[in-house]
Amino acid sequence: MPQTVLLTGSSGFIAKHVALKLLNAGYNVRGTVRRLDRTDEVRAALAPYLTEHAGELTFVQADLESDAGWAEAMAGISALVHTASPFPIAQPKDPAVLIRPAVEGTERVLKAAAAAGVTRVVLTSSTVAVLNEAKPDTLQDEADWCDTHLPSTTPYAKSKTLAERAAWEIAKARGLRLTTINPGLVLGPPLDDHYGSSLGLVERFLKGKDPMLPALGMPIVDVRDVAEMHLRALQRPATEGRRYIAASGSMAFVDMGRTLKAAYPTRRIATREAPKAIVRFLALFDPQIKSILPKLGHLERVSNARAVKEMAMEFIAPKAALLASADWLVKHGKVWA
Repeated sequence: MPQTVLLTGSSGFIAKHVALKLLNAGYNVRGTVRRLDRTDEVRAALAPYLTEHAGELTFVQADLESDAGWAEAMAGISALVHTASPFPIAQPKDPAVLIRPAVEGTERVLKAAAAAGVTRVVLTSSTVAVLNEAKPDTLQDEADWCDTHLPSTTPYAKSKTLAERAAWEIAKARGLRLTTINPGLVLGPPLDDHYGSSLGLVERFLKGKDPMLPALGMPIVDVRDVAEMHLRALQRPATEGRRYIAASGSMAFVDMGRTLKAAYPTRRIATREAPKAIVRFLALFDPQIKSILPKLGHLERVSNARAVKEMAMEFIAPKAALLASADWLVKHGKVWA
């Protein structure tokens, strides 16, 4: 019998790609959704890409903020892939809006797995849980952790860091065989129109919303590589007990703008870097801009050496991931022609 994997947050941008990889690798996938009326959406997104020998896709209703449904969701599964977590475009005024469901949800799901005798877990974390802002512009790796006590640490970074730390503590206490995947900014083509805020940055570039770009940059990864890493983590017992950064390199915003402008020369796309003073002024009126102020003037960099060595990953280049995102958004009418 094929193994059955429980995939939390199965209607998410990353999760749909993970589901596709797992199904086409022969796993049965049981996806959690907060509302069962989302199941048709997920099935429709995956259907065009499923192979003849794909595993079976089923769904259960479960919410990170409620105990209901989790014991039933864990029944008879061989592994848990936990992707569900809030991801905002702008940081909320109340950090608890993000932190509580991320941390408590992770604790709830992993404890339910342990109680059901499920010991193999792959968790989707983030490079924000790796990057320590006290070490700007340095190449950081899986040994690094975000310092949640720094005043500049965003609620999102705190939510992902505290959730991952909670997962490692539960894994140690309950004997779970945990692997975490820590993606950078996840770009690449979505499988349907429901891609949340992950591609919001590329949309913003293509819509010409900003006359200039802030002086910062971040690690980038293609969603297809993120999904492949989740699959390889499950397939390789040697990954148990380890973190893996999912990133193919870093790009400054100005380089993203110039890459997109070269691909779409008739579009009004910013290609100049904004003085820091102007960015700080605009942040007074735009919460999306305000959320990037702590990173201003820095190019965040992380090492993917562990994923390359231990998972044999060959990453899609950052520019290719960026252009694949833009191509999808333009072709599907998400930005004006």
